[in-house]
Amino acid sequence: MDGIELTQPGFKRLVLPNASLDLLAHGCRWTEGPVWFGDRDELLFSDLPNNRVMRWSETGGLSVYRQGGDFENGHTRDRDGRLLSCSHRGRRIHRTEPDGSITSLVERYEGKRLNSPNDIVCKSDGTIWFTDPHYGIQTDYEGGKQEAERPAAVYRFDPRDGSLRVVADDFQGPNGLCFSPDERRLYIVETGLQFAPDPVQHIRVFDVDEDGRLGGGDVFATISPGNADGIRCDEEGNLWSSAGDGVHCLDPGGELLGKIAVPTTVANLTFGGRHRSRLFLCAGQSVYAIYTNTRGASRP
Repeated sequence: MDGIELTQPGFKRLVLPNASLDLLAHGCRWTEGPVWFGDRDELLFSDLPNNRVMRWSETGGLSVYRQGGDFENGHTRDRDGRLLSCSHRGRRIHRTEPDGSITSLVERYEGKRLNSPNDIVCKSDGTIWFTDPHYGIQTDYEGGKQEAERPAAVYRFDPRDGSLRVVADDFQGPNGLCFSPDERRLYIVETGLQFAPDPVQHIRVFDVDEDGRLGGGDVFATISPGNADGIRCDEEGNLWSSAGDGVHCLDPGGELLGKIAVPTTVANLTFGGRHRSRLFLCAGQSVYAIYTNTRGASRP
């Protein structure tokens, strides 16, 4: 299969020999934060340095969804289907209402401003989990240099009572995150200090208890070449990770099953399409997609 590397025989049933890698969009600066809207048959993603959110659909092609969103990075949907976004320059998590207005949800913790929320997921109980590294306020390219007020951390926000708490604070640069299909595990990417000569870079896995507290935190896998950034689980619990050479698929034990080659570094990814079996890839200036023989994990 052209562009497919089978590290383990089990990867063969997850990919399709006749499925091509399709170029959907080009001409952005750095694509990030893909999120699928099945009820509208469209993909939203960030063109981060250009400070805009883009829309792609099979019938409508590429268009601008929102220009000037305070440099949004990661996106997801809440339990009511509303768009949740991580704002670098605004240093907050905000929600897009059905009428298009913006509601700020989280801006501060213990009186101090967040850094630059990066990636975000919503658990089936409605709680919102997000990473908050310093990346977005360390350069002018992705939002503008600002002073950090807090160490990097991972947070859990409950919109029902407005509570916000740190769930992990032993990261240098927390990045992508996702739950296992049963939500008993949380995977979090560590991409380390941005300008360090040899940053710590790997994926860690945590146990999630009924109160939303984390345990464990061992290294799950290290991605090479490049490093992990965005990650997603399929319905079988396999973890699909961005990488320097494309996409890597790992089984629930952390063993590499195989790779999908992409012409440029992949930053983030998500499952979508009619059956949640199409893998959308944000890669450099472009967005690609490829049909797979598995489906993205659905929330309980």
